[in-house]
Parts: sequence; structure tokens; C-alpha cells
Amino acid sequence: MELPDFMSYSDKFSSGDFVDKIQRIAKRAGSKLVYGSLLLYYTMQSDKVSRKDKAIIIGALGYLISPLDVMPDAIPIVGLADDMAVLVYVLKKVWSLVSDEARQKAKDKMSLWFDDDEMEDVDDIINDKEQYSEG
Repeated sequence: MELPDFMSYSDKFSSGDFVDKIQRIAKRAGSKLVYGSLLLYYTMQSDKVSRKDKAIIIGALGYLISPLDVMPDAIPIVGLADDMAVLVYVLKKVWSLVSDEARQKAKDKMSLWFDDDEMEDVDDIINDKEQYSEG
């Protein structure tokens, strides 16, 4: 799958829209997509992240929020595949910047939307990232 120019979506990002979208799609999207999104969101808030990396993260999260995707989110399962590919691509780029604090904040927020058994494999996003980026 060829990734779109997600940086063109950076103007679509806002914190409020991000939280609204994640809450709406949480169960349908699955725990890994939500975890990846939240990891990027909390990583972006760190003062240790460069402006360049923040811009990349904002572009990815803007793409997630935007109703104009390569594959519309309304298409079951497949509609979120492009969102996941973009998130995993950006996570790979900034993985060294993802702090333990960001991981914990992401898991704390997810505990509001997911049961423990639904959150069991979220850390596998690290192992799964190759699958999404190659697909």
C-alpha cells in the first residue's frame, strides 16, 4: 500500500477533534490503532520532541481525524487500514522518543474505553509495525 502525503493533513489536527474521533471509533478501530494514536498524541506533547517530529506526528493524527482518506473509514476493517499504516509509519520514525510516561498515559486513557482483555496485546504494536508498513 502506498501511503498518502499525510503531511497535507496537518491543518486538520486539533486536540479536541482528535479525542472526539478516538472516542467514536475506539471499539471499531481496535485497541492497537487507538494505542498507536494515543502514543503519538502524548509523545507530541513532550518538550523533548523536535518541531520536525511534532509536525510529522500532527500530520499523521490529522490524517486520522480527516474524513477524507484513501480508504473511507466507513468501510468495515479495510477503511481503517490506511490510518493504521500511517500511524505505524510515524511510530517507527519517532519510536525512540516515545517515553514510558506517554505509554502509561495512553494505557490509562484506553482503560476508559477498553476492557483488560482487549488491551492485552497493545504492546504488540511494536512487533506488528513491520506488518503494517510492508502491507
